Amino acid sequence: MTLEQLRIFVAVAEREHVTRAAEALNLTQSATSAAVAALENRYQARLFDRVGRRIVLTDAGRIFLTEARAVLARAEAAEIVLADLAGLKRGSLKLAGSQTVANYWLPSLAHSFRRDYPGIELGMVIANTEAVATMIHDGSADLGFVEGDVDDPALAVEPVGEDELLLVTALDHPWIAKPPNSARDLRGARWIFREPGSGTRSNFEAVLSSLGVTPGSLDIALELPSNESVRSAVEAGAGVAVMSRLVAEGALKAGSLVSIPFALPRRRFFSLRHKERYLTRAAREFLALTTGQAS
Repeated sequence: MTLEQLRIFVAVAEREHVTRAAEALNLTQSATSAAVAALENRYQARLFDRVGRRIVLTDAGRIFLTEARAVLARAEAAEIVLADLAGLKRGSLKLAGSQTVANYWLPSLAHSFRRDYPGIELGMVIANTEAVATMIHDGSADLGFVEGDVDDPALAVEPVGEDELLLVTALDHPWIAKPPNSARDLRGARWIFREPGSGTRSNFEAVLSSLGVTPGSLDIALELPSNESVRSAVEAGAGVAVMSRLVAEGALKAGSLVSIPFALPRRRFFSLRHKERYLTRAAREFLALTTGQAS
């Protein structure tokens, strides 16, 4: 059994399609089919059944998939250790960031890191805080950066920056003349919210809770999956919203949004890493860069 056979098997299992797996691996369909057949023949175990035009895992295939992924993960970890021994001349670093952090705070840091270490391949995935924490826990990313609270004992969570939340409206909203000063005022407005799991939403929900207001008691006109869509909806007059100053800054300067006086606490950005996974030198350098201590 070879690592290449395991990679091919996992690719086919995840796509339930030989041709798509072959394309993803840059192999011929015949080579992909042969690798799976070699595993089945050697161990006399049927790993896939054909159902119509699709192939699906058998019970044996599902059990083997878990083991194959574990072996490939260990092989990747060994490769990372060896690459780390070469210093910062080559290697890779996978980042995951929640939307505000990844779109507005991380890019300049990523640029500085790539300038200093051009041999390190840098990748970044953008998701909400909850999804980023899951990626770090599962090992699909090396470092995470979020603005929301994370409660996972397997993860090391460290503050790396600060942010300011603002209550914003369009230019013709009544709150411009008379800002809200009670829970009743908040319940009387139409709101634009980020989706559940986002850091911005969880931070604002904590503020609402301190005021004795439940999100369900508000008139939530829209729940949107990105900062930019929330900002556009508010600019169009669809409702009011709470968002990061980093997100609102351009629109505030352009005059398409207005910041309404309302007491909102500053929030922190956090780095995430798995406590038990090997931390490469590249990851250590990037973390140091976020706190201004890079070598």
